[in-house]
Amino acid sequence: MKYIAITLLFTLFSSCTGAAQKKEVAKKSFPITKTETQWKQELTAVQYHVMREAGTERPFSSPLNDNFEEGVYVCAACNHPLFKSEHKFDSGTGWPSFDRPIEGNVAFGTDYKLGYARNEEHCANCGGHLGHYFNDGPKETTGERHCINGVALKFVPAN
Repeated sequence: MKYIAITLLFTLFSSCTGAAQKKEVAKKSFPITKTETQWKQELTAVQYHVMREAGTERPFSSPLNDNFEEGVYVCAACNHPLFKSEHKFDSGTGWPSFDRPIEGNVAFGTDYKLGYARNEEHCANCGGHLGHYFNDGPKETTGERHCINGVALKFVPAN
């Protein structure tokens, strides 16, 4: 009886990480393509981990989280404009958050790293992983929260 219970538990837990969840989102092609060696040479170790391996920086570690100056946030890898400062808000999550991207400059996909589907965001120009999109943002604007890793961004102040 003990053997049957253990077998059932093993089957249940292994089915939670089945093929549907392991299936990778089809690789999109982006205008800027480089080899992994080139990306490693151009990005810091943390930027490479976040932007090329879909990692996450520690919350509250980015100085951009507390930046509310006027300007534009661009991709740290290719300088493509991604978010306007007027759409930034303090979500309290520890990552820079925006209620919308610059239209057409962010690409969306799905990741299953945590065992369930999440809306992943990439730079539409180079494919760098930025963060994730959620529907729990400010209701008075778009209701969206684009939760972005600060190391994936550079801030360009307004003139």
